[in-house]
Amino acid sequence: MRTLNVNLPHHSYPILIGQNLLHQGAALLQPYLAGRQVALVSNTTIAPLYADALAQQFKQAGLEVLQITLPDGEQFKSREYFDGIHDQLIAARFERKATLVAVGGGVVGDIGGYAAATFLRGIAFIQVPTTLLAQVDSSVGGKTGINHPLGKNLIGAFHQPRAVLSDLATLNTLPKREFTAGMAEVLKYGFIRDGNFLNWLESHLDPLMERDPECLAEAIYQSCRNKAEVVVADERETGERALLNLGHTFGHAIEAGLGFGSWLHGEAVGAGIVLAAEVSSIANLLDAQARDRIEHLVARTGLPVRSPDLGFDRWMELMASDKKVDHGRIKFVLLEAADRAVQGKEVELSILEKCLGKASRVIDFK
Repeated sequence: MRTLNVNLPHHSYPILIGQNLLHQGAALLQPYLAGRQVALVSNTTIAPLYADALAQQFKQAGLEVLQITLPDGEQFKSREYFDGIHDQLIAARFERKATLVAVGGGVVGDIGGYAAATFLRGIAFIQVPTTLLAQVDSSVGGKTGINHPLGKNLIGAFHQPRAVLSDLATLNTLPKREFTAGMAEVLKYGFIRDGNFLNWLESHLDPLMERDPECLAEAIYQSCRNKAEVVVADERETGERALLNLGHTFGHAIEAGLGFGSWLHGEAVGAGIVLAAEVSSIANLLDAQARDRIEHLVARTGLPVRSPDLGFDRWMELMASDKKVDHGRIKFVLLEAADRAVQGKEVELSILEKCLGKASRVIDFK
Protein backbone atom coordinates (compact mmCIF):
# COMPACT_ATOMS: atom_id res chain seq x y z
CA MET A 1 0.00 0.00 0.00
CA ARG A 2 1.20 3.50 -0.87
CA THR A 3 -0.02 6.50 1.10
CA LEU A 4 -0.30 10.10 -0.08
CA ASN A 5 -1.17 12.83 2.39
CA VAL A 6 -3.28 15.85 1.47
CA ASN A 7 -1.94 18.43 3.92
CA LEU A 8 -4.43 21.27 4.03
CA PRO A 9 -4.00 24.12 6.55
CA HIS A 10 -6.98 23.08 8.68
CA HIS A 11 -7.52 19.46 7.68
CA SER A 12 -5.20 16.74 6.43
CA TYR A 13 -6.09 13.26 5.27
CA PRO A 14 -4.47 10.20 3.68
CA ILE A 15 -5.10 8.63 0.28
CA LEU A 16 -4.50 4.89 0.64
CA ILE A 17 -3.66 3.20 -2.68
CA GLY A 18 -3.12 -0.53 -3.14
CA GLN A 19 -4.39 -3.93 -4.28
CA ASN A 20 -7.17 -5.74 -2.38
CA LEU A 21 -7.42 -3.11 0.35
CA LEU A 22 -11.16 -3.73 0.74
CA HIS A 23 -10.41 -7.18 2.14
CA GLN A 24 -9.43 -5.29 5.28
CA GLY A 25 -11.44 -2.15 4.53
CA ALA A 26 -13.14 -1.77 7.92
CA ALA A 27 -9.85 -2.15 9.79
CA LEU A 28 -8.12 0.40 7.55
CA LEU A 29 -10.96 2.92 7.83
CA GLN A 30 -11.89 2.56 11.50
CA PRO A 31 -9.27 5.09 12.69
CA TYR A 32 -11.01 7.74 10.55
CA LEU A 33 -14.58 7.17 11.76
CA ALA A 34 -16.14 9.89 13.89
CA GLY A 35 -18.23 7.49 15.99
CA ARG A 36 -20.08 4.18 15.92
CA GLN A 37 -22.70 5.02 13.28
CA VAL A 38 -21.69 4.35 9.65
CA ALA A 39 -23.82 5.06 6.58
CA LEU A 40 -22.59 3.30 3.43
CA VAL A 41 -23.85 5.03 0.28
CA SER A 42 -23.45 3.02 -2.91
CA ASN A 43 -25.42 2.08 -6.02
CA THR A 44 -27.13 -1.00 -7.39
CA THR A 45 -24.04 -2.05 -9.37
CA ILE A 46 -21.41 -1.53 -6.68
CA ALA A 47 -23.35 -2.66 -3.60
CA PRO A 48 -23.24 -6.42 -4.36
CA LEU A 49 -19.63 -6.19 -5.53
CA TYR A 50 -18.08 -4.23 -2.65
CA ALA A 51 -20.39 -2.26 -0.35
CA ASP A 52 -22.27 -5.26 1.06
CA ALA A 53 -19.04 -6.95 2.13
CA LEU A 54 -17.69 -3.74 3.64
CA ALA A 55 -20.94 -3.31 5.57
CA GLN A 56 -20.53 -6.81 7.02
CA GLN A 57 -16.99 -5.97 8.13
CA PHE A 58 -18.21 -2.87 9.94
CA LYS A 59 -21.04 -4.85 11.59
CA GLN A 60 -18.60 -7.50 12.74
CA ALA A 61 -16.59 -4.71 14.34
CA GLY A 62 -19.67 -3.82 16.40
CA LEU A 63 -20.68 -0.68 14.50
CA GLU A 64 -24.19 0.46 13.63
CA VAL A 65 -24.44 0.32 9.83
CA LEU A 66 -27.02 1.84 7.48
CA GLN A 67 -26.81 0.92 3.79
CA ILE A 68 -28.21 3.39 1.25
CA THR A 69 -28.31 2.12 -2.32
CA LEU A 70 -28.94 4.49 -5.22
CA PRO A 71 -29.73 3.70 -8.85
CA ASP A 72 -26.65 3.64 -11.10
CA GLY A 73 -26.21 6.60 -13.43
CA GLU A 74 -25.33 10.28 -13.79
CA GLN A 75 -29.01 11.17 -14.18
CA PHE A 76 -29.57 10.16 -10.55
CA LYS A 77 -27.14 12.76 -9.19
CA SER A 78 -30.16 14.92 -8.57
CA ARG A 79 -32.07 16.77 -5.85
CA GLU A 80 -34.54 13.88 -5.52
CA TYR A 81 -31.91 11.27 -4.64
CA PHE A 82 -29.91 13.73 -2.55
CA ASP A 83 -33.02 14.32 -0.43
CA GLY A 84 -33.55 10.56 -0.29
CA ILE A 85 -30.19 10.09 1.44
CA HIS A 86 -31.22 12.63 4.07
CA ASP A 87 -34.58 10.89 4.51
CA GLN A 88 -32.88 7.60 5.34
CA LEU A 89 -30.31 9.17 7.69
CA ILE A 90 -33.08 10.94 9.59
CA ALA A 91 -35.31 7.85 9.74
CA ALA A 92 -32.38 5.81 11.14
CA ARG A 93 -31.75 8.50 13.79
CA PHE A 94 -28.18 9.12 12.74
CA GLU A 95 -26.34 11.65 14.86
CA ARG A 96 -23.67 14.28 14.38
CA LYS A 97 -20.85 11.81 15.15
CA ALA A 98 -21.91 9.53 12.31
CA THR A 99 -19.67 8.90 9.29
CA LEU A 100 -20.90 8.65 5.71
CA VAL A 101 -18.77 6.32 3.54
CA ALA A 102 -19.27 6.67 -0.22
CA VAL A 103 -18.46 3.43 -2.07
CA GLY A 104 -18.58 3.83 -5.84
CA GLY A 105 -17.72 6.14 -8.69
CA GLY A 106 -17.88 9.88 -9.07
CA VAL A 107 -21.66 10.10 -8.89
CA VAL A 108 -21.83 8.25 -5.58
CA GLY A 109 -18.91 10.23 -4.15
CA ASP A 110 -20.33 13.59 -5.23
CA ILE A 111 -23.89 13.09 -4.02
CA GLY A 112 -22.81 11.19 -0.90
CA GLY A 113 -20.27 13.87 -0.03
CA TYR A 114 -22.83 16.63 -0.47
CA ALA A 115 -25.27 14.74 1.78
CA ALA A 116 -22.50 14.45 4.40
CA ALA A 117 -21.70 18.15 4.06
CA THR A 118 -25.30 19.18 4.72
CA PHE A 119 -26.75 16.57 7.11
CA LEU A 120 -26.82 18.11 10.59
CA ARG A 121 -24.66 20.89 9.09
CA GLY A 122 -21.88 18.43 8.30
CA ILE A 123 -20.82 14.94 9.35
CA ALA A 124 -17.63 12.97 8.73
CA PHE A 125 -17.07 11.64 5.23
CA ILE A 126 -14.87 8.92 3.73
CA GLN A 127 -14.36 8.15 0.05
CA VAL A 128 -13.96 4.59 -1.28
CA PRO A 129 -13.73 5.17 -5.05
CA THR A 130 -14.23 2.12 -7.28
CA THR A 131 -13.79 3.65 -10.75
CA LEU A 132 -10.65 4.98 -12.40
CA LEU A 133 -12.14 8.45 -12.76
CA ALA A 134 -13.08 8.60 -9.09
CA GLN A 135 -9.73 7.24 -7.90
CA VAL A 136 -7.68 9.80 -9.81
CA ASP A 137 -9.95 12.83 -9.55
CA SER A 138 -13.35 13.17 -7.93
CA SER A 139 -12.53 11.40 -4.63
CA VAL A 140 -9.69 13.83 -3.88
CA GLY A 141 -10.10 17.51 -3.08
CA GLY A 142 -13.43 17.84 -1.31
CA LYS A 143 -15.71 18.91 -4.16
CA THR A 144 -19.20 17.51 -3.64
CA GLY A 145 -22.48 18.26 -5.34
CA ILE A 146 -25.42 17.42 -7.54
CA ASN A 147 -26.52 18.38 -11.02
CA HIS A 148 -29.24 20.85 -12.00
CA PRO A 149 -31.22 20.53 -15.23
CA LEU A 150 -29.46 23.69 -16.45
CA GLY A 151 -25.93 22.48 -15.73
CA LYS A 152 -23.59 19.99 -14.11
CA ASN A 153 -22.46 20.32 -10.49
CA LEU A 154 -24.12 23.70 -10.05
CA ILE A 155 -25.25 22.86 -6.50
CA GLY A 156 -22.75 21.63 -3.92
CA ALA A 157 -20.19 22.35 -1.23
CA PHE A 158 -16.54 21.83 -0.39
CA HIS A 159 -16.38 19.02 2.17
CA GLN A 160 -13.04 17.27 2.56
CA PRO A 161 -13.01 13.54 3.35
CA ARG A 162 -11.29 12.11 6.41
CA ALA A 163 -9.64 9.47 4.24
CA VAL A 164 -9.68 8.05 0.71
CA LEU A 165 -9.24 4.31 0.17
CA SER A 166 -8.49 3.34 -3.43
CA ASP A 167 -8.46 -0.42 -3.98
CA LEU A 168 -6.95 -0.99 -7.41
CA ALA A 169 -8.56 -4.43 -7.57
CA THR A 170 -11.95 -2.78 -8.03
CA LEU A 171 -10.83 -1.65 -11.48
CA ASN A 172 -10.77 -5.30 -12.63
CA THR A 173 -14.57 -5.33 -12.68
CA LEU A 174 -14.87 -1.94 -14.39
CA PRO A 175 -16.43 -2.11 -17.90
CA LYS A 176 -14.07 -1.04 -20.68
CA ARG A 177 -16.10 2.06 -21.47
CA GLU A 178 -15.92 3.24 -17.84
CA PHE A 179 -12.20 2.57 -17.64
CA THR A 180 -11.56 4.46 -20.87
CA ALA A 181 -13.64 7.39 -19.64
CA GLY A 182 -11.45 7.61 -16.54
CA MET A 183 -8.37 8.02 -18.69
CA ALA A 184 -9.46 11.56 -19.61
CA GLU A 185 -8.74 12.68 -16.06
CA VAL A 186 -5.41 10.81 -15.98
CA LEU A 187 -4.22 12.47 -19.20
CA LYS A 188 -5.36 15.84 -17.85
CA TYR A 189 -2.61 15.94 -15.23
CA GLY A 190 0.07 15.52 -17.86
CA PHE A 191 -1.49 18.18 -20.07
CA ILE A 192 -1.95 20.84 -17.40
CA ARG A 193 1.30 20.65 -15.41
CA ASP A 194 3.43 17.50 -15.47
CA GLY A 195 5.61 16.93 -18.53
CA ASN A 196 7.41 13.96 -16.98
CA PHE A 197 4.09 12.23 -16.32
CA LEU A 198 2.94 13.05 -19.84
CA ASN A 199 6.06 11.42 -21.28
CA TRP A 200 5.50 8.38 -19.06
CA LEU A 201 1.89 8.09 -20.22
CA GLU A 202 2.90 8.18 -23.87
CA SER A 203 5.41 5.37 -23.38
CA HIS A 204 3.24 3.23 -21.08
CA LEU A 205 -0.23 3.81 -22.52
CA ASP A 206 -0.64 0.38 -24.12
CA PRO A 207 -0.02 -1.67 -20.93
CA LEU A 208 -1.95 0.92 -18.93
CA MET A 209 -5.02 0.43 -21.15
CA GLU A 210 -4.61 -3.33 -20.62
CA ARG A 211 -4.77 -2.58 -16.84
CA ASP A 212 -1.27 -3.78 -16.06
CA PRO A 213 -1.17 -3.64 -12.22
CA GLU A 214 2.18 -1.85 -11.94
CA CYS A 215 1.25 0.73 -14.58
CA LEU A 216 -2.13 1.28 -12.98
CA ALA A 217 -0.60 1.80 -9.55
CA GLU A 218 1.89 4.34 -10.91
CA ALA A 219 -0.70 6.24 -12.98
CA ILE A 220 -3.10 6.51 -10.06
CA TYR A 221 -0.39 7.53 -7.61
CA GLN A 222 0.99 10.24 -9.92
CA SER A 223 -2.52 11.51 -10.72
CA CYS A 224 -3.38 11.76 -7.03
CA ARG A 225 -0.04 13.44 -6.30
CA ASN A 226 -0.77 16.10 -8.90
CA LYS A 227 -4.33 16.59 -7.67
CA ALA A 228 -3.20 16.82 -4.05
CA GLU A 229 -0.52 19.41 -4.83
CA VAL A 230 -3.01 21.61 -6.67
CA VAL A 231 -5.67 21.27 -3.96
CA VAL A 232 -3.22 22.13 -1.17
CA ALA A 233 -2.17 25.26 -3.07
CA ASP A 234 -5.77 26.34 -3.77
CA GLU A 235 -8.39 24.42 -1.80
CA ARG A 236 -11.43 26.46 -2.85
CA GLU A 237 -10.54 27.14 -6.47
CA THR A 238 -9.71 30.82 -6.35
CA GLY A 239 -6.75 30.41 -8.71
CA GLU A 240 -4.54 27.47 -9.71
CA ARG A 241 -7.13 24.78 -8.95
CA ALA A 242 -9.16 25.98 -11.94
CA LEU A 243 -6.51 24.32 -14.13
CA LEU A 244 -8.07 20.98 -13.16
CA ASN A 245 -11.05 22.00 -15.29
CA LEU A 246 -9.20 21.58 -18.59
CA GLY A 247 -11.81 20.38 -21.10
CA HIS A 248 -14.59 20.61 -18.52
CA THR A 249 -16.36 23.76 -19.74
CA PHE A 250 -16.88 22.08 -23.10
CA GLY A 251 -17.39 18.67 -21.49
CA HIS A 252 -20.09 19.80 -19.08
CA ALA A 253 -21.93 21.45 -21.98
CA ILE A 254 -21.82 18.15 -23.87
CA GLU A 255 -23.22 16.24 -20.89
CA ALA A 256 -26.05 18.71 -20.29
CA GLY A 257 -26.77 19.24 -23.98
CA LEU A 258 -27.12 15.53 -24.74
CA GLY A 259 -28.84 14.72 -21.44
CA PHE A 260 -26.97 13.53 -18.35
CA GLY A 261 -25.93 9.91 -18.78
CA SER A 262 -25.86 9.92 -22.59
CA TRP A 263 -22.09 10.49 -22.62
CA LEU A 264 -19.98 9.51 -19.62
CA HIS A 265 -18.26 12.40 -17.88
CA GLY A 266 -14.80 11.27 -18.97
CA GLU A 267 -15.91 10.88 -22.59
CA ALA A 268 -17.20 14.45 -22.61
CA VAL A 269 -14.00 15.71 -20.96
CA GLY A 270 -11.84 13.86 -23.51
CA ALA A 271 -13.63 15.56 -26.39
CA GLY A 272 -13.50 18.81 -24.41
CA ILE A 273 -9.72 18.59 -24.05
CA VAL A 274 -9.39 18.19 -27.82
CA LEU A 275 -11.62 21.24 -28.30
CA ALA A 276 -9.55 23.21 -25.79
CA ALA A 277 -6.38 22.32 -27.71
CA GLU A 278 -7.99 23.39 -30.98
CA VAL A 279 -9.18 26.69 -29.52
CA SER A 280 -5.72 27.26 -28.03
CA SER A 281 -4.13 26.64 -31.41
CA ILE A 282 -6.43 29.02 -33.30
CA ALA A 283 -5.82 31.64 -30.57
CA ASN A 284 -2.06 31.27 -31.20
CA LEU A 285 -1.36 30.01 -27.70
CA LEU A 286 -0.45 26.47 -28.74
CA ASP A 287 1.61 25.34 -31.72
CA ALA A 288 0.24 22.81 -34.17
CA GLN A 289 2.70 20.09 -33.14
CA ALA A 290 1.60 20.26 -29.51
CA ARG A 291 -2.06 20.34 -30.54
CA ASP A 292 -1.61 17.20 -32.61
CA ARG A 293 0.32 15.50 -29.79
CA ILE A 294 -2.58 16.12 -27.41
CA GLU A 295 -5.21 14.90 -29.85
CA HIS A 296 -3.15 11.85 -30.73
CA LEU A 297 -2.84 10.76 -27.11
CA VAL A 298 -6.56 11.25 -26.44
CA ALA A 299 -7.37 9.24 -29.57
CA ARG A 300 -5.05 6.39 -28.53
CA THR A 301 -7.10 5.76 -25.41
CA GLY A 302 -10.28 5.32 -27.43
CA LEU A 303 -11.89 8.46 -26.00
CA PRO A 304 -14.00 10.48 -28.44
CA VAL A 305 -12.18 13.27 -30.23
CA ARG A 306 -15.29 14.51 -32.06
CA SER A 307 -17.69 16.72 -30.16
CA PRO A 308 -21.41 16.49 -30.90
CA ASP A 309 -22.94 19.27 -32.98
CA LEU A 310 -25.05 21.04 -30.36
CA GLY A 311 -25.39 24.16 -32.50
CA PHE A 312 -23.46 27.33 -31.69
CA ASP A 313 -26.29 29.04 -29.79
CA ARG A 314 -26.87 25.96 -27.62
CA TRP A 315 -23.15 25.63 -26.90
CA MET A 316 -23.04 29.24 -25.72
CA GLU A 317 -26.21 28.90 -23.65
CA LEU A 318 -24.86 25.84 -21.84
CA MET A 319 -21.38 27.26 -21.26
CA ALA A 320 -22.91 30.48 -19.89
CA SER A 321 -24.22 28.37 -16.98
CA ASP A 322 -20.74 27.05 -16.18
CA LYS A 323 -19.36 27.64 -12.68
CA LYS A 324 -16.31 29.41 -14.13
CA VAL A 325 -18.32 32.29 -15.65
CA ASP A 326 -16.99 35.56 -14.18
CA HIS A 327 -18.95 38.82 -14.47
CA GLY A 328 -21.00 37.31 -17.26
CA ARG A 329 -17.91 36.24 -19.25
CA ILE A 330 -17.04 32.63 -19.98
CA LYS A 331 -13.51 31.83 -18.81
CA PHE A 332 -11.67 28.85 -20.29
CA VAL A 333 -8.70 26.72 -19.33
CA LEU A 334 -6.46 26.71 -22.39
CA LEU A 335 -3.05 25.28 -23.26
CA GLU A 336 0.28 27.02 -23.88
CA ALA A 337 2.16 23.75 -24.36
CA ALA A 338 1.29 20.04 -24.38
CA ASP A 339 2.14 20.00 -20.66
CA ARG A 340 1.17 23.51 -19.52
CA ALA A 341 -2.27 25.01 -19.11
CA VAL A 342 -3.46 28.50 -18.20
CA GLN A 343 -6.79 29.43 -16.61
CA GLY A 344 -9.11 32.41 -16.79
CA LYS A 345 -8.82 32.94 -20.54
CA GLU A 346 -11.52 34.66 -22.56
CA VAL A 347 -11.94 33.52 -26.16
CA GLU A 348 -13.15 35.65 -29.06
CA LEU A 349 -16.51 34.60 -30.46
CA SER A 350 -14.99 34.28 -33.91
CA ILE A 351 -12.64 31.57 -32.59
CA LEU A 352 -15.43 29.70 -30.84
CA GLU A 353 -17.48 29.85 -34.04
CA LYS A 354 -14.69 28.05 -35.87
CA CYS A 355 -14.70 25.18 -33.37
CA LEU A 356 -18.31 24.79 -32.24
CA GLY A 357 -21.34 23.81 -34.22
CA LYS A 358 -19.21 21.39 -36.21
CA ALA A 359 -17.01 18.41 -35.46
CA SER A 360 -13.54 19.17 -34.20
CA ARG A 361 -10.48 18.18 -36.19
CA VAL A 362 -9.76 14.47 -36.40
CA ILE A 363 -6.40 13.04 -37.39
CA ASP A 364 -6.10 9.54 -38.84
CA PHE A 365 -3.52 7.79 -36.66
CA LYS A 366 -3.89 4.34 -38.18
